[in-house]
Amino acid sequence: MNTEVEELEKEEQDLNLSVAVKETSACGRHVTVTIPRTDVERYFAKQFDDLVPKAEIPGFRPGRAPRQLVEKKFRKQLTDQVKGQLIMDSLAQVNETQDFSAISEPDLDYEQVTLPDEGDFIYEFNIEVRPDFDVPEYKGLALERPEYDFTDEDVDKEIQRFGQLGQSVLEPVDEPAKENDFVVCKITATLDGEEIAVNDDVSLKVTNAVDFADAKIEQFDQLMVGAAEGDTRNVSVELSEFADNDQLRGKTVDLEIEVLDVKRPEAADVDQIAERYGQDSEEELRKLLREILTRRLEYAQRETIRDQISGKLTEAADWNLPVDLLERQAQRELQRTVMEMRSSGFSETEIIARENQLRKDAHQRTATLLKEHFILEKIAEMESIEDEPQDYDLEVARIAAQKNDSPRRVRTRLERSGQMDALRNMIIERKVIDLITEQATFTPTDYDQGQEDDTFSIGTFVAGEKQNIPEAKYDGGEAPAIPGMDKKD
Repeated sequence: MNTEVEELEKEEQDLNLSVAVKETSACGRHVTVTIPRTDVERYFAKQFDDLVPKAEIPGFRPGRAPRQLVEKKFRKQLTDQVKGQLIMDSLAQVNETQDFSAISEPDLDYEQVTLPDEGDFIYEFNIEVRPDFDVPEYKGLALERPEYDFTDEDVDKEIQRFGQLGQSVLEPVDEPAKENDFVVCKITATLDGEEIAVNDDVSLKVTNAVDFADAKIEQFDQLMVGAAEGDTRNVSVELSEFADNDQLRGKTVDLEIEVLDVKRPEAADVDQIAERYGQDSEEELRKLLREILTRRLEYAQRETIRDQISGKLTEAADWNLPVDLLERQAQRELQRTVMEMRSSGFSETEIIARENQLRKDAHQRTATLLKEHFILEKIAEMESIEDEPQDYDLEVARIAAQKNDSPRRVRTRLERSGQMDALRNMIIERKVIDLITEQATFTPTDYDQGQEDDTFSIGTFVAGEKQNIPEAKYDGGEAPAIPGMDKKD
């Protein structure tokens, strides 16, 4: 009996929709939804059922006015409420009944949708969906993997590197800057004489090149050696085609660099480095650094393997992808890479350098990365691979250890910055890569640990960052979304 009641209730809730879906691209659909007039009137009737018992109309006691009079007086006031409910319920039903898998919210201009006084209610929207494709063969792949056994000498080099570069103490000096000093600067960017951005208290190393998030200054040491507090230096730079401020991409801007302070690095000793990493002794520090080196090797293995798998899986993926989707994917890839590197024990300096490089190259790789993501997500569904609470605990703990912070604060920052979705994608994709790796055959290769270069990387945008655009609102709240259509991309 309960089952019959539930089915009857569901039938009462279901709309008699007519849904027309037009494919506009591999990832694009234009959807036209038609709601018959009978359903529209049913929704109005439900609103009036709630309103009539408490409606107040002059000449009648509360709740005693004739229904016909209540409907005539309040119908216009209820129209927007009925429209919103019809859209919400119909979108939910579209999600349940259509074959496509949405990867974004509907592009629906709520204010432009009108509920007619007569006839059917028709509205349209565009939506991005996961493309349809056949999953390529992913079992038994032949791959290469870098291998290496770390020695005490490698740990010694890591301590020396941390002491000289990663954990040096900067002391102010009352003299002009020398090579490898740091200059604390105020950087003013202008275009055709008009100021476009100001960055205060930017600390830059006096070395061959300084790599910003959106530009690069070559021969920076030649520019700054001999500069003292109060001096200014001027240089022109070409902004990256992928600068955060898209209106300035590719343009040449003038930078005025005012020196606020000169600081000289003093190498940290083993005890200072150990204290920085929360270790009580050199022995514990060496153990930690060996673990970090091992995690970096594992990171290099994952990235090398992932690149090979990506190439094999996306070889036949010839879909055309929307520009907006590619833009979002570029940012998602940056977030994933930063999280992977933090989880693998890389320093903030190394992470910023990699992030700057990816930001410049991201759009060249984005289409492949997005296709890879769709394929990995589909494999995850086929293999019933899911994220678990302990996965998040592990990754947050690793990031916290790298930043010498508490897991609780790290998780809070990730949640507030909206990066938990990126973390979820990283976890799922890593599990799929691990599955493919387990079923692959490998040929060992040499591990390139990389060499220190003479470029100083910093995450500052000299031309400024784009402003966040507030989300569209309606009726005092957020625009309607498709229930259940969670954005996983």
